[in-house]
Amino acid sequence: MNRYTRFLTAVFLLVFMLSKPDLTAIPAFARKYQISCQVCHAPVMPRLKAFGEDFAGNGFRLTEYESPRYFIPVGDDRLSLFRELPLAIRMDGHATYNFNNAGAPDFGSPFLLKIISGGEISDKISYYFYFYFNERGSIAGAEDAFIMVNDLFGTGVNFSIGQFAVSDPLFKGELRYTLEPYMIYSVAPGNSTTDLKYDRGIILEKDIGKLGTTLVAEVINGNGIGESGPGYLFDKDKYKNFMFKINQAIGEKFSIGYFRYYGREDLSDTLGLFNSKVRMCGPDLVFNHEDKFVVSLQYVRRKDSDVFRESDGARIKDVFTQGGMAEVIFSPKGDMSKWYLTGLFNWVDSDYDEIDYTGATLHAGYLVRRNLRVVTEFTYKFNGPSYGKVNMGFVSAF
Repeated sequence: MNRYTRFLTAVFLLVFMLSKPDLTAIPAFARKYQISCQVCHAPVMPRLKAFGEDFAGNGFRLTEYESPRYFIPVGDDRLSLFRELPLAIRMDGHATYNFNNAGAPDFGSPFLLKIISGGEISDKISYYFYFYFNERGSIAGAEDAFIMVNDLFGTGVNFSIGQFAVSDPLFKGELRYTLEPYMIYSVAPGNSTTDLKYDRGIILEKDIGKLGTTLVAEVINGNGIGESGPGYLFDKDKYKNFMFKINQAIGEKFSIGYFRYYGREDLSDTLGLFNSKVRMCGPDLVFNHEDKFVVSLQYVRRKDSDVFRESDGARIKDVFTQGGMAEVIFSPKGDMSKWYLTGLFNWVDSDYDEIDYTGATLHAGYLVRRNLRVVTEFTYKFNGPSYGKVNMGFVSAF
C-alpha cells in the first residue's frame, strides 16, 4: 500500500468514525411540520424531488396544514409572529488531495457552515435566506435571500425579489451533490462580470398546470452580488439584464426547456469605458425515472460583443463561448436509498482560452442518517495541464 492509498484509507475511516453518532435534530421545515426530510428530498438533501419542488414553489408551506398553528396569537390579524423562528444549520467538511494540481493532502473542515431560514409570513408571502458563517475559511455573507409572493394580484404568477442564482430556473447549483460546480454557469470572458451565478433582481414564474408548462422571467442587475458603490447602488451601470425560460413536461419522466439571456454592461480598457452586449441561450433536458435514475443535460451558447483581456491589454470583439454539463444520478431505491452515485461532465470552450474547461467527476454518497452522509469524489481535469483531484468528507444538516 503506497503513501497515497494509506492517506485516503485513513481519511475515509476517520470521517466514517466521526460521523457515526445519531443526530436527533432535523432541518427547519421538517422540524416545523414534523415530517422526514425524505418527504422533499431524494434520497437525501439537498436535491429535491417533485414534492420538494412544489413545496418550495408554494412559498415553503404545506397547504393541507393550517398556517395559524405556527404563529403566536397577538390579537392582530395583520401581524404574523412565528412561535419558533425556523432555523437550520448546514455544515460540510472535507479532506482533499491534489486540488489545483498542488500534489498535497489537505483537511478542510468545516468547508462550509451556513445558517438557513425560511417560511411563510402570510398566506401568500414567504421568505428564504441563508448566510455563510464560513465558506472555505472566510465569511462569505448572504447568497440566496429573497421575498416571495404567491399568486400575485390573483394572476397565478409567483413573484420574488432579492438575490438568487440566475441559473435557478435551469439547474440549481445549490442542490447538486458534487463539490465540483456546474462550470458553464460561472464563466465569463475577459473582464465581463455577467454570468449565471448570483445576482440581484426579480423573478416572475407562471405554471400552466393543464399543459405542464412553466414560464419564467428574470430582471437582474447583471453584475453579481458584490458590495454597493457610490449612492448605495449595486448595479455598476444603467442597464438591466433579462432572462426568459420556458419548460415543458413530456409525460411523467421527461421535461425539456429553453432559455434566452439578453444583457448589456459597461466595461473599461486602457482607453476608458466601452459597452458590451451579452447574449446567451440554450436548451436543457431532464429524464427522471422514479427518482432512481435521473439524467440532466444543459447546453449554453454565449456571445460577448466586446471584452478586455488584461494579460496583453487587448480588446477583443465577438467572443464566442459554448459549453454545458451532463449529470447522472443513480439511487437504487429512490428516496429509500441509503447510497447513491453521481456522475458529472463539465465542458467549456471559448474564444477566450483562459476559461476553457473539460472535466469529469464521479461522486458517491452513503447516508449515515437522513441528514448526515459521508461522501467521496474524484474529478479529472482534461484540458491544460491534466490532473486528478480527490475529495472525501461529510455533509450534514440539522
